[in-house]
Amino acid sequence: MPRYDHGECVIHEFLDLPQLLSAAGIVRLPGSKSISNRVLLLAALAEGETEVRDLLASDDTARMLEALKVLGVGVTALGNENWLIKGCGGKFPVKQAELFLGNAGTAFRPLTAALALAGGDYILKGVARMHERPIGDLVDGLRQLGADITYLGNDGFPPLHLKPATIMPGGVVKVRGDVSSQFLTGLLMALPLTGEAATVDVIGELISKPYIEITLAVMARFGVQVHREGWQRFTVQAGSRYVSPGTVYVEGDASSASYFLALGAIGGGPVRVEGVGRDSIQGDVKFAEALAKMGACIEMGPNWMASRAPADGLVAVDLDCNHIPDAAMTLATVALFAKGTTTLRNIASWRVKETDRIVAMATELRKLGAGVEEGEDFIRVTPARLKPAAIDTYDDHRIAMCFSLAAFGTPLRINDPKCVAKTFPDFFERFADVTKAAPVIAIDGPSASGKGTVAARVAAALGFAYLDSGALYRLTALAAQRAAIDWADEAGVAGIAAALNVEFFEADILLDGIPIGDAIRSEEISAGASKVAALPAVRDALLFRQRAFNTTPGLVGDGRDMGSVIFPRAELKVFLTASAEERAERRYKQLIEKGLSANLPDLLLDLKQRDERDSQRSVAPLRQEPDARLLDTTFLTIDQAVNQVLMWFREAK
Repeated sequence: MPRYDHGECVIHEFLDLPQLLSAAGIVRLPGSKSISNRVLLLAALAEGETEVRDLLASDDTARMLEALKVLGVGVTALGNENWLIKGCGGKFPVKQAELFLGNAGTAFRPLTAALALAGGDYILKGVARMHERPIGDLVDGLRQLGADITYLGNDGFPPLHLKPATIMPGGVVKVRGDVSSQFLTGLLMALPLTGEAATVDVIGELISKPYIEITLAVMARFGVQVHREGWQRFTVQAGSRYVSPGTVYVEGDASSASYFLALGAIGGGPVRVEGVGRDSIQGDVKFAEALAKMGACIEMGPNWMASRAPADGLVAVDLDCNHIPDAAMTLATVALFAKGTTTLRNIASWRVKETDRIVAMATELRKLGAGVEEGEDFIRVTPARLKPAAIDTYDDHRIAMCFSLAAFGTPLRINDPKCVAKTFPDFFERFADVTKAAPVIAIDGPSASGKGTVAARVAAALGFAYLDSGALYRLTALAAQRAAIDWADEAGVAGIAAALNVEFFEADILLDGIPIGDAIRSEEISAGASKVAALPAVRDALLFRQRAFNTTPGLVGDGRDMGSVIFPRAELKVFLTASAEERAERRYKQLIEKGLSANLPDLLLDLKQRDERDSQRSVAPLRQEPDARLLDTTFLTIDQAVNQVLMWFREAK
């Protein structure tokens, strides 16, 4: 199980990552998205049956499989990501259909080309973002071959209506190469369906050349050789047809390998990825070379790669990324840990992906505190001391995955982590398997049990950070009172909590930069803290604020829900308590020593009422977690309690 904390209500709303200490281990990669959907389509167009092994299980491949079934192609699941595809010899059995392809560009573009030349009547749709992704250059190329394609929305963009084509023999198709390599891929894969000789001339510089190499390699696997003149002219001979090779194995995804190779380079390593290596047909394996230029120690075999951090740290690079367009995104977050300013060039294709990735990456990197300059086809990243941030993912799997690396510099919140299902559904589980997070000791207990004193001393003994979660609620109550906001005003108090500017120091706490002394320790503010802590909106506002204290080398936090809600995967959970009478006596002595008036019977009654209120509240009630160690301090000294917690922590490590 991952050691990271999810949203309470819907597990996919967000994922909170603590600051990471190190990374090491082995990861078996999922199949390549690019290869998976190319193989599925060509298997469907081929003569004969094809057994596809190690197919990527993802949203993109699910959309392709669904489309092929709708088109009448025989699709049989064999188990363990293996599929049997019964080819249709270039003639889809279903001649009229409406297909929904989500945001799967690797399904939408090639299917557009194949169906435009397949002799049927089809409508292709996707999610709103897919309808914003340009497809005009592909449509223009297909029309040059005789395709009949109508835009159902804005010109140049999906959705599309495809009608039977009137094939023009001996055609030469011109297509731009500087927008998306998927346009050329779609054309090349569809050309054998015409039965005629055809040539594609690329206008301008061809971007993402490695993806075209994948296309040519997969077409060759299915019996179609494409004659290439440099990167400007591609020719398919008349009579070319796809024939099943019998069994096809899908390589591990080289773009996905980049995140784990980067983990090893940042987090010490070694981290080894299996399923892709020196013999890969994917261009993104060259990410390892880029990482080596930054100083990482790289090893490689025919079907594996591994990385380790350099002794002197990573260094910045100025790199043309045309050969690794997707994996280059990972370099943008690796740059946060490199000495100097990193510049990534020739990345214009980022703008027509699942989102405008240049804008998205720049926006989220700035949230972390990095210096960022962006242009039409480049991004420049200057590292800085990272600060906690909630990263928006734009329904883009690669943004979610590459920003997870930033957790080596600061705690993070990844919004909508489920978007990784597009290519790597269990990414965060694999991520957790090879990373070690800053440890947490969570100490919960009722008021006046001594948990704050014990927690602070344990933190000091270990050199860990200390979080007094109760103080955060007290500070919220105090700030609300000063702002004349009623403690029962949930929205108003939540707004105060969200904007709370707090710094903890050994001798004092600063609120908005001003020491607050004992102002939060009065009985009135204590009662107010208990009231605002029962408000769900306030607890939501303070959830990530508390988790952001989980930095290296570790954290000791005390409160009433540290082990149940804030850090449910803490290395050690302690439920520290004492009898109500003993706790009332301690609070009485504390107040008298400070020169404050106190009444012991009133204090005892107040503690019992607070215990009842805290244990019965609907949101995060005070309770001992099943995996928490019980520590009753009624008859223990502070030193004895501290030593017991330290002993348990040593045992838990």
